[in-house]
Amino acid sequence: MSIAQALASVPVEVSFPGLGIENLPVSRVAFNLFGIPVYWYGMLIAIAIILSLFLASRQADKFGLKSDDIMDMYIFLIPAMIVFARIYYVVFEWDYYRSDWRRIFNTREGGLAFYGGVIGGAVAIILVARFKKIKIADILDFIIVYVPLAQGIGRWGNFFNQEAFGTNTTLPWGMISSQTSAYLTNIPGTDAFTPVHPTFLYEFIGNLVLFFVLLKIRNNRRFAFQVLLTYLLGYGIVRFFVEGIRTDALFIGNTSWRISQVLSAVMVVVSTLLLVLLGQRARRKLSVQTAALEDFVEIPPQDKPNG
Repeated sequence: MSIAQALASVPVEVSFPGLGIENLPVSRVAFNLFGIPVYWYGMLIAIAIILSLFLASRQADKFGLKSDDIMDMYIFLIPAMIVFARIYYVVFEWDYYRSDWRRIFNTREGGLAFYGGVIGGAVAIILVARFKKIKIADILDFIIVYVPLAQGIGRWGNFFNQEAFGTNTTLPWGMISSQTSAYLTNIPGTDAFTPVHPTFLYEFIGNLVLFFVLLKIRNNRRFAFQVLLTYLLGYGIVRFFVEGIRTDALFIGNTSWRISQVLSAVMVVVSTLLLVLLGQRARRKLSVQTAALEDFVEIPPQDKPNG
């Protein structure tokens, strides 16, 4: 075991003073397998992928899809998400990577952006769907349900790594550890010895709620892309507010604009407009079909009352 691996396995004491939780030992390493450390982050991502694949395969038949097609989707989906998530991060942190291109391939330092993963996943799904001649709207509306579930599970990896937390807070569930304190010493306007927002928890709760909302909407889907657009709207709202209190956000150039926050705002506006427009079109189409049906169905006259 290397020195870096040994240090990673040393527990960090995490406290939630407002909840009376003090010095909770938290380690990045879940366990060692034949001397090789298995990290919580990687294990949680693996669990999220396996669980979402299992649930999707079980439900595929109910929505006119084949479980084999879902498996094929995941074979291409996972690597595409990882590659695009890395590309997205590198593009917006190019000043760091331009001096040594080998850093691009060193993912052990972190550096995967969620929105890049979404783009990569969408590209993979669309390409596989076209190859298999599956309606893109049907597969996207089906599979997007499991994205917030996987996200929510994966966010606990941030807790075990003690990363991606928020600014200082006096709320009862504020979190503090040596990791948060060390990081905040370099962030102007923050107090390194005051608890911070556990943003991983906010996203976990938000994603879990969104997962159940999408399940219900998928069961009552009225038009194409309804479930996908609802996800973009819901997650856009969650991420917009969470990103506003994160201390490790990516910014657009030298501006104070947070990339993920701007993208979240765009997602909310565009998805809302499309939901309204597509919903209106679906209602008009239903009205036309209903009127046409009434023209062809003979409606018996009502019995007149005796005069």
